[in-house]
Parts: sequence; structure tokens; C-alpha cells
Amino acid sequence: MTLRTTLGAITLLAAAAPAFAQDACTSVSLSDVGWTDITSTTSAAKQVLDALGYDVDVQVLSVPVTFEALSKGDIDVFLGNWMPSQQSAIQPYLDDASIETLGINLEGTKYNLAVPTYLYDQGLHTYEDLAKFKDALDGKIYGIEPGNEANTYLIGLTEAGKTLEGFEVVESSEQGMLAQVRRAVDAEEPVVFLGWEPHPMNSNFDLKYVEGGEDFFGGQGNVYTVTRKGFAAECPNVAKLLQNMQFSLPMENEMMGLILDDGMDPDEAVKQWLTEHPDTFDGWLAGVTTVDGSDGLAAVKSAMGL
Repeated sequence: MTLRTTLGAITLLAAAAPAFAQDACTSVSLSDVGWTDITSTTSAAKQVLDALGYDVDVQVLSVPVTFEALSKGDIDVFLGNWMPSQQSAIQPYLDDASIETLGINLEGTKYNLAVPTYLYDQGLHTYEDLAKFKDALDGKIYGIEPGNEANTYLIGLTEAGKTLEGFEVVESSEQGMLAQVRRAVDAEEPVVFLGWEPHPMNSNFDLKYVEGGEDFFGGQGNVYTVTRKGFAAECPNVAKLLQNMQFSLPMENEMMGLILDDGMDPDEAVKQWLTEHPDTFDGWLAGVTTVDGSDGLAAVKSAMGL
């Protein structure tokens, strides 16, 4: 082989390298833990990735299973790392570097026990106050899905000598819990339950958050996007998109309102919100291409009918 031929071959390989690297990452798997806010943000990511030409798989998994799947490389991305409430659950995986953090996708969240304002006005302001209302509450605190880290924390507080001794944490689902709250509120009966923001419950119910549990719930929190080890290096274009995807409390409240209050299919609700707010794509798609290297913003707007 002559020097000219060799140099020509090297040049061709160098030119082709970015394409090979791009082709190596054509599919993305995401976890959706079934909370309406994470369902909304995951749907947004899925629809944008679909429009960019990626093969996207969304699996509904619990939080503990999500972290285990990420650590084993069975799932690529999770947009629902609520902090600080998931700190103890995710920390071992951050420590061994099997899960990596891309960044914050939502700031200013709330997560704690909540009560209707009429119950707060009767004096139930703190965790310590709950004991005085135990009989009125029938000894029950309404949580969400079994295995959820907040449920586990509260169950720990029901043990002998702890703040919530003698209470039962009723594990259900987001919708099951909210149905119970609706029944209690309509009858103006005492009820205490897990509340969080963003969520339409904050406008659908006149509620107050209970003071306490700071060692677990903290004050205001953030939601992070996390990935399996090495994902950002292997899929830099997708990682750029995910780092760009910033949400806000009003945005998520409106998306969730379409789903929970108006009964829309989650994907349709998210698509409707995005098409009504097309400027959102400008920031999300900055520096992002399609899977084959074309203009990402143009591809997504075209797919969305904009």
C-alpha cells in the first residue's frame, strides 16, 4: 500500500468516525415510576427522542427497581430522582459510580405529609401534633405505592417510641390515595396523606404541608436526571438533550392537570402542552441533532406539526 493510499484510507476513516459513533447510540430506555409528574416529563423526553429518530423504550418500575436496573445497565435514564427524599436509596449507587447524575431538571419541589386546611386550622401543624388527632384520623396515614421510600420512612416512624407510634401507613397508589383524600375532603373529615408539588392536588385541594420529617424530606427540593454508568459518554447527543430539558412547576402542574383533571392520555396531554408552547423546544434542542446528524430542532417541530 502506498503512502498516498494509506493517508487516503485514514482520512476516510476519520471522516466516518463520527457517523459510526452516532450509529452506535440509536436506542434509549427510560424508567417511569408511575407518578404523574414523572410520567409527564418522561413522555416529553420520549416524544422528542422519537422525533429525533431514536428507538425509545419506557418501562414502568418502582424507584428501588429503577436504581437497581440503572446500576446493572438494564435502563439508561431516569428523570425522577427526587432529592433529598431519595438520598438514601440512590447514594450507594452514586458511591460506587454505577449511576451518574446529569443534572437538575426541576427546582423548588415540595414533598411531605399534608392535611386539608380545615384540619390544619384545628391545630394539626407538625408531626408531633399527629398523636393528638390519632383517633379522629382512625390511626391512618395515606401513602402511595408499596416500596416507595417515603412510605418506608413513615412506616419506620410508626415503630414503638417513634413520632408516629401506633399509626398505620396505608400503601396504595397515587390515584388511590387521592381518591381517599377526595372522599375525606368532600365530607370535611380528618385525613393526612403524602403531598408533593408539582401536582394539581395543590390547586384541587385547599391543603397545608405538615412541619417535620426534615431529616428525610428536607425543605424545598430538586429533581435530577440520572443515568447508568457511561451513558453520557456513549450517547453524547442524547445526554445534551437531557441536560437541556429543564422543567418548571407551572409547566408540570399544567401537564398533570390535563391528565388528572381533564382525563387526557398522558402522551396526548404532553404533546398538547408542548405544541401550545413551541418556544420550549428552542432551549431543549440547542446543540442537539437527529440520530443521523440532521437539524434536531427542525425535525422535532416537524414531527409535532409546528
